Amino acid sequence: MSRKKQVSSFSKDILKQALIDSFKKFDPRIMIKNPVIFIVEIGFFLTLALTICPTLFSKEEAELRVFNGLISFILFITVVFANFAESIAEGRGKAQADSLKKTRKKTLAKLLNSDGTTTVIDAGSLKKDDIVVVETGEIIPNDGTVIEGIASVDESAITGESAPVIKEAGGDFSSVTGGTRVVSDRIVVEISVSAGESFLDKMISLVEGAERKKTPNEIALNTLLVGLTLIFLMVIVTLFPMGTYAGVYLPVATLIALLVCLIPTTIGGLLSAIGIAGMDRVNKFNVIAMSGKAVESCGDIDTIILDKTGTITFGNRLASEFFPVNGVSEKDLIEYSVISSLKDMTPEGKSIVELGKKLGTSLNEKEYEDAEFLEFSAQTKTSGINLKDGKKIRKGSGSSIKRFVTELGGDIPKDLDGIVDKVSRLGGTPLVLAVDNKIYGVIYLKDTVKPGLKERFENIRKMGIKTIMCTGDNPLTAETITREAGIDEFVAECTPEQKIEVIKREQAQGKLVAMTGDGTNDAPALAQADVGIAMNSGTIAAKEAANMVDLDSNPTKILEVVGIGKQLLITRGALTTFSIANDVAKYFAIIPAMFIVAIPQMEKLNIMHLSSPVSAIVSALIFNAIIIPLLVPIALRGVKYKPMNVQLMLIKNLGIYGLGGIIAPFIGIKIIDIFIAPILSILGL
Repeated sequence: MSRKKQVSSFSKDILKQALIDSFKKFDPRIMIKNPVIFIVEIGFFLTLALTICPTLFSKEEAELRVFNGLISFILFITVVFANFAESIAEGRGKAQADSLKKTRKKTLAKLLNSDGTTTVIDAGSLKKDDIVVVETGEIIPNDGTVIEGIASVDESAITGESAPVIKEAGGDFSSVTGGTRVVSDRIVVEISVSAGESFLDKMISLVEGAERKKTPNEIALNTLLVGLTLIFLMVIVTLFPMGTYAGVYLPVATLIALLVCLIPTTIGGLLSAIGIAGMDRVNKFNVIAMSGKAVESCGDIDTIILDKTGTITFGNRLASEFFPVNGVSEKDLIEYSVISSLKDMTPEGKSIVELGKKLGTSLNEKEYEDAEFLEFSAQTKTSGINLKDGKKIRKGSGSSIKRFVTELGGDIPKDLDGIVDKVSRLGGTPLVLAVDNKIYGVIYLKDTVKPGLKERFENIRKMGIKTIMCTGDNPLTAETITREAGIDEFVAECTPEQKIEVIKREQAQGKLVAMTGDGTNDAPALAQADVGIAMNSGTIAAKEAANMVDLDSNPTKILEVVGIGKQLLITRGALTTFSIANDVAKYFAIIPAMFIVAIPQMEKLNIMHLSSPVSAIVSALIFNAIIIPLLVPIALRGVKYKPMNVQLMLIKNLGIYGLGGIIAPFIGIKIIDIFIAPILSILGL
């Protein structure tokens, strides 16, 4: 499958713009949205003021102009790096939005008049409910629904998929997207939105990460970070009188530097980047998320609701075999089956004709041109044909054909139920055929489970997620497919109302539920689910009800989307663990060096043997700044995720990021101290 050219994470243009945006974000109105980094910014302005006027708070600091300037510069760099991390993530989203904007061209539209003629107008002037004609080679001017005709549509400008898709009036594949091109035939489209409100316009807005709202988990984590910041703020405030009592004067710049080192600046600087990158990863997977919450919710999903047809199976139920009842020849069953399907343009009908011809049936199709063909009816659950000689041939579900035959005074063959059950146990769909009041047999329609799905569902199970298949098939067929695919539960003969009931039942147990769908009848369930993924090939109602849209229209992609959501949460948790462990390590690295002069006994705690209190502060502050850009690639790429037990995952993350967060500062600060100590000595600090 072809894909759109993906935007590089660190392209020259993105890096350049991110650097510019890093300075623009110094605006306090922007910075206040990130409280932790906002405190660092306040610290920068205070130390900058102390650099200009060292005696601003105390005459004892008159000789600290150089030290204050150094601290001010490092704090400035810290804020720049934090803004840079967020700007890179936003830049990737904006770059993808720009690539989408290039697909929009000045388009003309053929507006259909009431007298059947067309008027060529600018597509930008189209309004909702306008009707346009689109022919071969022309661009569909705006989102809408096909109300007449059938055509192949090239959607590569939107999805990156090279193969055209069929769009036709009626059914679940009548929705078309503005900016796509008709490559064959002619369709009449009813415009569903006004200019500027198309799906492409929404996509462009959504992929621009700067517009993303914070998710509940992000808000909760921000609250935790603010709480930790307040705690460390109180600790720093109490250090001043403690130092005075111990005979150690702690300059204001030193206290500010210590505060910045101890508060969770690392995760504070990366939090927004992680969230934006999560949406970006889903977008790169050709799924448009309507909000960051939708992506994050995927990581907490407990239950996935899946349609059978097109999701678990290929969806094209094709004729595989004919089973006549006792007293009927196979030849007669095949012949009448083919006759009933001559004008049936469904995949099932075409496959019956094709299989019949392969088995030797030869008909003069012209004899049946004037026959009355009856399309499938949801009410009768049958389709068929009325011949000129009065014969009525019907094919459909077992119960509907039994009712048809009984009403005409016919009898039900004793072996019919056995044949129907046999086909159902094989995982197929039994299509019963009758001619007038006589049942001739069963057509075996086979739907195949997609290869590799059983292993994928096993991985989903390892995540602790339950899978439920909803299908309109009978219980026996549903049970067979469930067993072959490795699904946990199934709901057979499922109606749209029952899908909602299943979702509500799971939600009532405190579970988060995801589902996929493409039809108008799926819209209520998509809206009810915590994560609803609509297919781009589906109806407008389904896309509007969902909070994600899969541009490739691949229903099984929900499995990957869940993995991306898990990765987002794990990345945030891993880097938060690293950040907090990092802060604890810095605390024990700096405090002993600061008080060693006044309290010689603290020498035993100065395990890193830092050169001096000033060197300890400066080295820790430099490390605090540079660790943010060093972690940007992890924030953007995400921590690698593999399905595993939650306890094992916790132990793994604590081992890698918790232990790493403790060890890294000791090593990093010591290395910086070795290089910075001589420079500080030259500066007289």
